[in-house]
Amino acid sequence: MVEFTVFKGSKEGKIIESKTTRELGPDEVLIKVTHSGLCGTDEHYKHQDMVLGHEGAGLIEETGSSVKNFRKGDSVGWGYQHDACGHCKQCLTGHETLCAERKLYGYANHDQGSFAHYGVWKADFVFKIPDSIPREYASPLMCGGATVWNVLSSFTAKPTDRVGIIGVGGLGHLAIQFAAKMGCQVVVFSGTDSKKDEAMKLGASEFITTKGATELHVSGPIDHLLITTSFQPDWKLFLPIMAPSGTLYPLTVSNDDLKIPYMPIIAGELKIQGSLVAARHVQRDMLAFAAHHQIRPVIQKFPMTVKGITESMKILDEGKMRYRGVLVVE
Repeated sequence: MVEFTVFKGSKEGKIIESKTTRELGPDEVLIKVTHSGLCGTDEHYKHQDMVLGHEGAGLIEETGSSVKNFRKGDSVGWGYQHDACGHCKQCLTGHETLCAERKLYGYANHDQGSFAHYGVWKADFVFKIPDSIPREYASPLMCGGATVWNVLSSFTAKPTDRVGIIGVGGLGHLAIQFAAKMGCQVVVFSGTDSKKDEAMKLGASEFITTKGATELHVSGPIDHLLITTSFQPDWKLFLPIMAPSGTLYPLTVSNDDLKIPYMPIIAGELKIQGSLVAARHVQRDMLAFAAHHQIRPVIQKFPMTVKGITESMKILDEGKMRYRGVLVVE
């Protein structure tokens, strides 16, 4: 039995320091948390009585009796999904994120998360972090990096494709790097040109400002359009620049309805593709790719304390984070 410190949301939205007690199962590992990414999804749950955080990174402290692939001291991380049944069609075909019995952040394991000093997690849903990626950079990859990589790798973006990215934020700045390193032409759309220099350094081929625009001028049509902003774009601006049979990917979480012009979807045979988070084999590929190409999130660090978490979430809520917040256990 192990007891450890965790940080929870509350009805008032205040961060609460608490304790969790867990028993290590035979197929689980005890992780000493060193870092946690801060994701927009955490904002959605800060008014819930649950432990926050799902971009964890740390060191293996102890392994269950049946765990063979980890040992004490391994650098590891975990993300949005914690478990699945392992025997349904989705699990057996590598799509366990769609398992009917899946356990996801916000829906299971409310007594623990990555805003904590320790965690007990199923070993099958924990990932070894390559030695070349420091954990402070690895933690935002566990959800943010995996989310954008899943779109590009699972829905067949090719090096000859033009990838559009709306928004240069937590997801967007990682999407630029992944798509550029895959060899794609990357077209970035942002309200103003304040982030243009950073976007170009990260790998963008073109940068288009959208504020006040009535028409978008790009050098060629967009095959894949990733929407990483917290709000829906002006579809009347973007649908005309899509390539025939192009695909739109709404990536940020919203409880609002998706409202989009009807006829351009039909006329261009466009696709709207949902994408949750990366399955495990996709997540492993992402980490290997990020290690090989030295892809790094741009981060701001905060202490893993009530004060540090509160400050970081305030900055995120105000849209001032550049570009991923990382909580550090000191």
